[in-house]
Amino acid sequence: MPLTQYSYLFIIDDDIEDQEIFIEAVKEVSKDIQCSSSSSGEDALHSLQRSDKLPDLIFLDLNMPKLNGKQVLKEIKKVPALKDIPVIMYSTSFAPRDIEEVRQLGAAHHLLKPSRFNDLCSALDSILQKQWR
Repeated sequence: MPLTQYSYLFIIDDDIEDQEIFIEAVKEVSKDIQCSSSSSGEDALHSLQRSDKLPDLIFLDLNMPKLNGKQVLKEIKKVPALKDIPVIMYSTSFAPRDIEEVRQLGAAHHLLKPSRFNDLCSALDSILQKQWR
């Protein structure tokens, strides 16, 4: 696999199993990329704002309880230290209006959660080859 410009990813997803699969796929694509995760929008915002090391990319689940992905995206874009980090919305489904809304809110991209592990690896490999900033 080609080298990537990204060394640290952050996944925000209320489904722990989806987090684990995502992290495994990242390791499959590149052993050099670190990955952190959070299970809620609230925890993610708290941890990102207090972190010394910010991620190169944030993957954000659209459908979460309490703060959903759109709300978390809005909050990320309000924080000066976080607003320039590319956010990739990550979900099992996107209505066309959701895609348009997250784009208007500042999402860099949207990724439909693949049902197969190899498809997720391929999608991540493709995403990690692009310059998002």
